[in-house]
Amino acid sequence: MSAAPRYWLGVVSRSHVERGVAGGFAQLCHGKRAPLDRMQVGDWLIYYSPRTDMDGGAPLQSFTALGRVTGASVYEHAMSADFVPHRRDVAYVPCRPAPIAPLVDKLSFVKDPKRWGYPLRRGVLPLTADDFAMIARAMQARIGETTRDG
Repeated sequence: MSAAPRYWLGVVSRSHVERGVAGGFAQLCHGKRAPLDRMQVGDWLIYYSPRTDMDGGAPLQSFTALGRVTGASVYEHAMSADFVPHRRDVAYVPCRPAPIAPLVDKLSFVKDPKRWGYPLRRGVLPLTADDFAMIARAMQARIGETTRDG
């Protein structure tokens, strides 16, 4: 019997999220291995994008992608000679971006609505099943479908 899935929130610029969705992978915290090691096959990942691009992008403050971990292991991928981030395969589901603002007062990880962005500074955090479901509904995510076979 497999363990119940866990739910994660990763904080990544929209342009980087788009690369991951197109390639069927997740990359978190500037390519660090540890956050991906905490995930298991069957876990769910939602991306929150504070900006359109990492450096100097326009503010976005929206959930931008949602997918299920399919890769059994973390692997390295050389993006350049001096940048070899860690990745994990993810099957993304069709969904729409959803702004965080309407959900701030309802998300359990937000302890102070005036400082709602504080917990996101870690780059990745666990979500409750209820928070995951609320965000997925806001994104109109079609959980039964994937955009790419993992």
